[in-house]
Amino acid sequence: MTQDFPLPPAAGEIAELVGKRLKEVREAGGSRETVTVDLNGQLYHAEVIDLQLKDLYFNPATHRIRAQRSHQPEREKALLRDPWGSVGQDYLRRLLKADPSDPEKRDSAFDTLKQDLKEYGQNEPGLITYHGVLVNGNTRAAALLELGETSMRVGVLPESATWAEINAVELSLQMREDHRRDYTFLNKLLAMEERREAGLPPEAIAREFRVQVKTYEQSQWILQLLYDQIERSATNGASLRLVDFEDAQEKLRELHRDYMNLAANDPDGAEILKESRMPAIVLRFAKTDVRFIEADFQDSYLSRELPEDMNAAGQEVSAQAETLIPGLGIAVPGPSSKVSAARQRTTQLLQAQAQLNSKELDEDKRREAREYWEKVREGYDAAITSAGRDVRLRRKKQMAPERLKDACKSIDLCVGEVVKARGSKSFDEVAFDEALLQLRESVQKLARQAGKGVEDPGEGLSWLFGAAKAEGN
Repeated sequence: MTQDFPLPPAAGEIAELVGKRLKEVREAGGSRETVTVDLNGQLYHAEVIDLQLKDLYFNPATHRIRAQRSHQPEREKALLRDPWGSVGQDYLRRLLKADPSDPEKRDSAFDTLKQDLKEYGQNEPGLITYHGVLVNGNTRAAALLELGETSMRVGVLPESATWAEINAVELSLQMREDHRRDYTFLNKLLAMEERREAGLPPEAIAREFRVQVKTYEQSQWILQLLYDQIERSATNGASLRLVDFEDAQEKLRELHRDYMNLAANDPDGAEILKESRMPAIVLRFAKTDVRFIEADFQDSYLSRELPEDMNAAGQEVSAQAETLIPGLGIAVPGPSSKVSAARQRTTQLLQAQAQLNSKELDEDKRREAREYWEKVREGYDAAITSAGRDVRLRRKKQMAPERLKDACKSIDLCVGEVVKARGSKSFDEVAFDEALLQLRESVQKLARQAGKGVEDPGEGLSWLFGAAKAEGN
């Protein structure tokens, strides 16, 4: 969501300094360095000046670390209350250096950038507002400060630039193909949401982010899903954060794909699939394990592995009454009892995870959450193992027929190639005859293996035996 921040406390002094530097650059004559940006659909050539790093502010609205701000809720609140104060600015600097998936750790990409700046200096200028707020180059500024540098080259936006324009300029720079570092998964979703809230249609947003419209729609579905999970996780003053899902990109995209495929014919099944997979994602199971969770996972596998009290809690939930759509007066059926039970299990796990992550709760509540979490983790682990074994067995049973279907497709293609070759009088009879002999040998091998232990062959197998016998097998 776009937020208008107040001007920094030293905005007047910085604006005066920026104005003087710009005047000096213009009066110096000769060629002037500029940064070209897209401002309201027009190219704007921002003139470059040198400024002291102490006169620049990290941007509280930067999309670079938007999701990571939720890592420490109290510090995020302090940042939003006073974005230019030492607490908020120190928090931004720390997040710019941190691993996006785990802000407690330092980001190796930041160290790579720092080393590059140390060896080669600042190749490209950053970009600031007229009042000293960094629009582009926040991470570089953090690295330069850590290197002990005192100044930075920056282009300057016009004094009249609004926060909406500033955010749009940052996004346009990020979307350039030569940009060094992409936004993280979640920060890109938040940036798309911001553009939607600014009134842009899906087609325009997709074009701006260089993705297909269906990819944009998938991204917004995922973001709304995460908002729902975070809201449901809230308990005892604790809740999950967006940053907790930073490394789940592929799992969430696969969930969206499978959910949509199932929802067309089985909406309840799709909801149960979603409610079954989200705990596995929160519990940080591998992507290959999460794939084994299908719509029947809870009934066929998980219910056998969870303690009785957890199953009983889910089974007590009844189907919800009809829901009235506001403004239309139309009643639609509420979730079925199975969907409601699945939601309750998921919500309990989300709340346990949130309490486990919280450093504010007392030790007794955290211990209780840990015990619940471990029971669910063990149950999911055993259930996924069983489901995976069944899926692999099912795939193994289907492998031979699928191979044969592929061979049939190849033979059908071969028919067309024979017709073309004969029509152009380029048919190689000798090579084709040799290939047919290989086919005969393969058919005979298949007949020998497929016929083992079969007393009453079906029509297809009987044909195969006949074809093999015709060749003297």
